[in-house]
Parts: sequence; structure tokens; C-alpha cells
Amino acid sequence: MTGFLNIDKLRGDTSTYVVNCVKRLIRPALGKTSCGHMGTLDPLASGVLPVGVGNAARLFDYFLKKRKTYRACFRFGATTDTLDMEGTVTVGGPVPTAEEVESVLGGFVGTIDQIPPKFSARCLGGKRGYELARSGAEFELPAKRVEIYSLTLLGQTDADEFEFEIVCSGGTYIRSFARDIAEKLGTLGYTTALRRTASGYFTEENAVPLRLLTEENWQNYLIPTDMVLPFAVMEVEDERYFHGVRIPAEAPDGTYKIYREGSFYGTGIVEKGTLRPDKKLC
Repeated sequence: MTGFLNIDKLRGDTSTYVVNCVKRLIRPALGKTSCGHMGTLDPLASGVLPVGVGNAARLFDYFLKKRKTYRACFRFGATTDTLDMEGTVTVGGPVPTAEEVESVLGGFVGTIDQIPPKFSARCLGGKRGYELARSGAEFELPAKRVEIYSLTLLGQTDADEFEFEIVCSGGTYIRSFARDIAEKLGTLGYTTALRRTASGYFTEENAVPLRLLTEENWQNYLIPTDMVLPFAVMEVEDERYFHGVRIPAEAPDGTYKIYREGSFYGTGIVEKGTLRPDKKLC
């Protein structure tokens, strides 16, 4: 059995904790099958956390590249060393108006180079940023190129706090936006709340809270692997393919969902008239 459980992660839970809970739930039915999340969420963030069950966990790299949507609250006029509520607060700078905030957002839309927070899992010299930061080391993380599809001001939630919706590529650091928007406005800023509302196919509408899952009902929430893959369907009859052999294919180049006698098998890639196996996902 393979597929995805789209978990609505609670604030405070780690992504690893969620995966371990899923493993315990599915073990009576599947034994020690593979299981893994499709893109981590910070402990202070809530929302969509897809967990791959069985061979679906092999799609980690694919989902890292998918478009993500977040709702975030940023507080201005202060910051923290972690750029979120966990850090040590430093006060300084004015609180902008909604009009001033709105005026700078367009500069962050498109392809941008973003510097990750120092307290992040980004590596430098073989060490995580948060490890270096906790040790008191002086360092700068290299910028990362990301794609921002939209950045929308939703409203003002407090005298010094504003709420935003951000649609972006995988790998974007939302906490960096609080810092960078504040810098454009000549002040300081940090993230006070963060929720992921969508990750590719997975949305908060089709997510389930972990507390509702049991050993008896989790299979009712399992999303079939082929349902979430946006590739064209290809039925393969040549048995050589299922033994790792490339076979001729009269189809445009690209990735396909491969079916064997009507059942989903995995993904294959067509290149110049040849179909080669990619991932077995059944």
C-alpha cells in the first residue's frame, strides 16, 4: 500500500514528530515500511505537511520543487535573532503604515536572490546555520535563488503587525521576507505566525489533523500516489520495461505515469523515442 497522508500539522509539532506518529499508525498494517514528509515545516508553523507512505516517499525531490502557498504575520519595529517568536527580541525602527508596506511588495515578486535566516538548516562548511548561530560564530549564508509568484497584503492584524499571503517556489524562507520587507521600509521585522495552506496538489482543504487518525481509519485518508502527479498516462505492455529495460515509445519527450494492466506502476521518462524507467511507486 502506497500513497500520501496530507497532515494538517499543529504549531509546536516538528515535522519529524508527525512522521514518527504516522509510522506508528501504519506499522500494524504495513510493518516497517518507508515513510517521510514532502518538505519540512518549522515547529512554529502550522498547516499542510504531506507524508509519503511506502514507495510514495521516493517522490521527496519532486515535491520540494512544487509551488507552495503560505499565510504569514510579520511584526515591524522589532526583530529577533531567529526571525520568529522563539528568538531574543531587539526593538528598533518605526512601524510602517499599510500603504507603505504595500508600496514595496512588488519588488519581491519574480525571481529573487534570498538570504536564508541564520537560524535555518542551510549548510555552510558542512554545518547547519542554526548550529553555527547557536555556537556564536560570525558567518553569512549565501543567497539562494527562489521564485515568488505573488506577495499580497491581506490586512493589518495589530498596531504593529500585518498579514500576508505568499505564493512561492519550494525552498523559499518566509522568515526572510519579514527581515527584507522591513529593511526596505527602514525598520526591523520578524515573523509572528506562519501557516502553509498549499503544497502542490495538497491543500488545507484536503488535510487531516493528526489527532483524527487511528490505526483503524488512516487508510480512509490515504491519497493514491497517481492522483497527485500531473503527468500524462501511458499504458505499457512490453514486459521488458518492468525489468529495467528501455523500450521504444511513440510519445513526446517528458515524464509519464506508467500503468501495467490498468494498475499504476510508477513514473517513466520518454527521451528521443525511448521510454526508460524512472521510479517504481506501486
